[in-house]
Amino acid sequence: MPGWLRCFQARPAAATRLICFPHAGGSAAFYRPLAMAATEVEVHIAEYPGRADRLFEPLVDDAGRIARAVTEALGPLLDRPVALFGHSMGATIAHETARLLTARGVPPTHLFVSASRASHDRPGGPADEVLHDKDDDAFVAELVRLGGTDARALADPQLRELVLPYVRSDFRLIETYRHEPGPRLDLPITAFSGNADPIVTIAQAERWAELTTGEFTLRVFPGDHFYVVPHRDAVLAAIQEAVASDGGGRHAGPKARRATDDAPSVSR
Repeated sequence: MPGWLRCFQARPAAATRLICFPHAGGSAAFYRPLAMAATEVEVHIAEYPGRADRLFEPLVDDAGRIARAVTEALGPLLDRPVALFGHSMGATIAHETARLLTARGVPPTHLFVSASRASHDRPGGPADEVLHDKDDDAFVAELVRLGGTDARALADPQLRELVLPYVRSDFRLIETYRHEPGPRLDLPITAFSGNADPIVTIAQAERWAELTTGEFTLRVFPGDHFYVVPHRDAVLAAIQEAVASDGGGRHAGPKARRATDDAPSVSR
């Protein structure tokens, strides 16, 4: 049975491993271009059940369960320092994983979060729109509007039958997620955001600063919720630069500090 992590390109000389977490409806394949382009980090990607080569495994719609499973799978990889990167839903799972690794005494060197509200700032009130329980046509219409999902796949009845269950499960996961209060992380967090993201505002992305006593950086790129696709090289460069500045070891950095700058590839 396939495991929880995929590595498309081993990098034996890389000092740090980067663990990536896909968005709702995403799979490890989303990060393959980034993994192949990386030179300073070795990329491993979480593959959630119910898709790709795990298509026939039971779906998991609980962020904590996924984080615990990934944390266990990371055991053999902790001979090198790890940093975590999550896009959209993946950011919340990455944060939960960072908390678990910290509790075990092996904190990540850095947490990178992309196109995501902070874990403690997730919607959940009666006024918040819930998508996962909409009928198929309405749900598909919202997916197409949000982007990131191949509209042609959703138009094909056979592909739609395969894709919709796990996409709906992922939306259920993030729409029912509730943050459990606990100690703040003591490591750097970098948040990436698109300046035209219709889902996550810059102010919401900035709230990740509240979840660490370490340094916080915000980098804003031109684009929508999936700005990361056209700006992959710049995002990867920012990650590798930050990992290098972390020293490739366990983080023992400064307390919270925030720099501000609106340039797409400069700290904010």
